[in-house]
Amino acid sequence: MTPVTCFEGKRVALFGLGGSGLATARALIAGGAQVAAFDDNPASRDKAAAAGIAIVDLAVADWTTFHSLILAPGVPLTHPTPHWTVEKARAAGVEIIGDIELFFRQRAAIAPAAPVVCITGTNGKSTTTALIAHVLRSAGRDVKMGGNIGTAVLALEAPAAERIHVIECSSYQIDLAPSLAPSVGIQMNLTPDHLDRHGTFEAYGAIKERLVANADVAVIGVDDEASKQMARRRAATGRALVKISGEQPLDAGVFAGVTANAGTLETRIVQVLDGKPRIVANLAGIGSLRGSHNAQNAAAAFAACFALGLTAAEIAAGFRSYPGLAHRMEEIGRIGRVVFINDSKATNADSTEKALTSFRDIFWILGGKAKEGGIESLRRYFPNIARAYLIGAASDAFAATFDADGRVAYDRSGTLDRAVAQATQDALAASGTGEIAVLLSPACASFDQFPNFEVRGEAFRALVTALPGFAAFGAG
Repeated sequence: MTPVTCFEGKRVALFGLGGSGLATARALIAGGAQVAAFDDNPASRDKAAAAGIAIVDLAVADWTTFHSLILAPGVPLTHPTPHWTVEKARAAGVEIIGDIELFFRQRAAIAPAAPVVCITGTNGKSTTTALIAHVLRSAGRDVKMGGNIGTAVLALEAPAAERIHVIECSSYQIDLAPSLAPSVGIQMNLTPDHLDRHGTFEAYGAIKERLVANADVAVIGVDDEASKQMARRRAATGRALVKISGEQPLDAGVFAGVTANAGTLETRIVQVLDGKPRIVANLAGIGSLRGSHNAQNAAAAFAACFALGLTAAEIAAGFRSYPGLAHRMEEIGRIGRVVFINDSKATNADSTEKALTSFRDIFWILGGKAKEGGIESLRRYFPNIARAYLIGAASDAFAATFDADGRVAYDRSGTLDRAVAQATQDALAASGTGEIAVLLSPACASFDQFPNFEVRGEAFRALVTALPGFAAFGAG
């Protein structure tokens, strides 16, 4: 835990008592603050009260007694309409902040030079966060990872000179952190998302840009126009900037280059310093970093870890041992040349696109509760599909897409267990000698058959590991 001692003696309102809200309340109390907590959900209030947190009905409280409103990131700040606590705080002139802001204020108070890496972006931020933390740990550094991934930031150990915090930040969290100023700030990419909470794409992008605006070193992807403009604005300030790309060569920065080696395409990470390019890592054979999307993730991780003093050799070694994140292009294991990939986190077509670009001869398991547009946007990747296996409520719609296209043979498997059995049988019987994939990448929400994507992914893992002849990666 990071006790928020910089709020000692202050009375604060706290709204939102989920995981991060409870952690925030405990950290404030441990630091000597007086916390008046509330949540619209009675069960959440009861859980907090049982943990010794004072529950106060903020709807009738005297807001002039509060120093700050600490708002959970999932609570609307501006759109579609401000939450009622936000309106009360503004009427009383009370600042509105979140747990990331508290962390940075505490860092400023006790260890202002403590290294902190913050990562944001529409896509890839979780993998990049986990990859950076893994590389730093593998090089012997004291690392604490959290924020929008895993552990709430204030549940982590406090900032210290020799401790590196690696924090994933959502746009909601950034919007509540005016003092956000990391040692290394990373902006991966930007596509329209969360517009219901930010109003416009421009507003969403402006919030994301705050993370890199005050960073000591800004690492910014330049593979989309909005992020490219952020990089230009940063460059104009004269402050440290490292551009990254997963798609194109750069005259300065870190990029991924694809080369042919003995008939096989290899992705290499190239660093350009003082106009001189050098290959600093090779992603060939690293299953957890397969695919063009992971090339940008690796470029960002290299830039961040290099800025923190690691050598290229240390970073490359960390890449080679990176296990990947569960349910995100997770390589479970194989039977012979058939590799089994758990990409249950792919709950829409955009996410599944990354998986379909990473393999040829795919035995694709898909379906669930379809998102708007279905899989129409994936037609250009249909030549990569050896056969598809449809599950869940989207089966009829996806079958109609395949029928209209005419290039993909499919089975209406119905359930995940039947799909795994059929896909495995067909993959093992396929001709050829190269690697082929049985891929769970549903392009759908899970809610028709599973409570969430994690449960769906674990079900897939259990089915696959029970197959005769299965060998987990690293086994033996």
